[in-house]
Amino acid sequence: MAKDLREKLTVAREKAILVACILPRMGHGNGVASHTDIHDPLGELSALADTAGAVVVDQLIQNRAKVEPATFIGSGKVEELAALVEKHKAHVVIFDNDLSPSQIGNIEEVIKCKVIDRSELILDIFAARARTYEAQLQVELAQLEYTYPRLTAMWSHLERIVGGAPTGIGTRGPGEQQLEIDRRIVQRRKAELKREIKLVQGRKEREVEQRNKDFFTVGLVGYTNAGKSTLFNTLTAGDSYADDKLFATLSTRTRRWDLGHGDSVMLSDTVGFVRDLPHHLVASFRATLEEAVHSDLLIHVLDTSHPQAAQQLAVVNDVLDQIGATEQPRLLALNKTDKLEHNADLLAFQATDPGALGISAKTGRGLDRLVERVRSDMHGGMQQLDIQIALADGKATHFVETRATVLDRRYPDNSVVMTVRIGQRQLDQLHAMNTSARVLTTTARQD
Repeated sequence: MAKDLREKLTVAREKAILVACILPRMGHGNGVASHTDIHDPLGELSALADTAGAVVVDQLIQNRAKVEPATFIGSGKVEELAALVEKHKAHVVIFDNDLSPSQIGNIEEVIKCKVIDRSELILDIFAARARTYEAQLQVELAQLEYTYPRLTAMWSHLERIVGGAPTGIGTRGPGEQQLEIDRRIVQRRKAELKREIKLVQGRKEREVEQRNKDFFTVGLVGYTNAGKSTLFNTLTAGDSYADDKLFATLSTRTRRWDLGHGDSVMLSDTVGFVRDLPHHLVASFRATLEEAVHSDLLIHVLDTSHPQAAQQLAVVNDVLDQIGATEQPRLLALNKTDKLEHNADLLAFQATDPGALGISAKTGRGLDRLVERVRSDMHGGMQQLDIQIALADGKATHFVETRATVLDRRYPDNSVVMTVRIGQRQLDQLHAMNTSARVLTTTARQD
């Protein structure tokens, strides 16, 4: 029964019942902060199910002091869930918790319906939406990492691979259990994926490193559906897919953002974060977030109109810390201000983060101030200097001409002396390049 149920893991167009088991650690009773909305515990799971294509027909919530080892929720609730499945003729039950393989199997035996937990649902969405080769590799690896311990319940279809009694290299004879064969197939595929991902990541890292040398880089980060892609398209006239669904963007896009006055930066739109993101996805998608990790500046886009905005802010900051994006400054962009009925929520965020900017990617409100803040951070305090560079030093000359405003040129003694307006950040980068460039005078300074 359980094996047949798990042949098909997609939830598209299926009637779904949502289940949440709320434990003390998820609430505020023991002082542990929670990212779950206590007023609408299944709100985000409902949005995830909608994104996956399911039709939510009912929901079930249970408060428990501890997990029931066999079925996660209590036996009475399992019977109640079975009645709901029968009533609605549901095709799938989706838990907002992560379940063990045995718990999934035990519940399925009682309710006679497919059971999917939160991590599996997110993996299903990622698999459906992955478009680039890199994202597809990352998703497949994450799925294999997740499903490997669940082979007993999930991989009956692999019986067809060996066609009866296993023979040849890589098998141990007809006495071997099918599960052991399946495990080796999965392990080999995981090794292949890791090798291919390493090659892709190597190219990606070199591209990011070169881009950071040539340009000031800015990464858009934030909770899923916070409006990052809409903001990206508004600022760059880009073509990033934007939709009012979770995980509308799964791969990174980078475009030039013209700040005006001759200044431009490279802006990257990244995958959105979500609470309780499967740890395999956090690990696998670190390379996808390479732009965020190595950006000169991060713009954290927050949906200020969302009732769980404060929790979403904390989730994103936690994930950024996990992936190592801790060196660069973070600018909080309080998005969707056009949806706010009053400014109380906006002022509350600005009280804790005075540098936060209220914006609307949809209407353009506040984007002029965002541009000025990025330009200020890009330059880090403007100075007017005379810089002397040997004529043969094309590397330093190119850097100055592309990263500063050249006001004048003179050519004494096989060198060029340029009077430039340059930011402190760019000047520090020039010094770190170990070139022939020398600062002769500081003629003026403008912060």
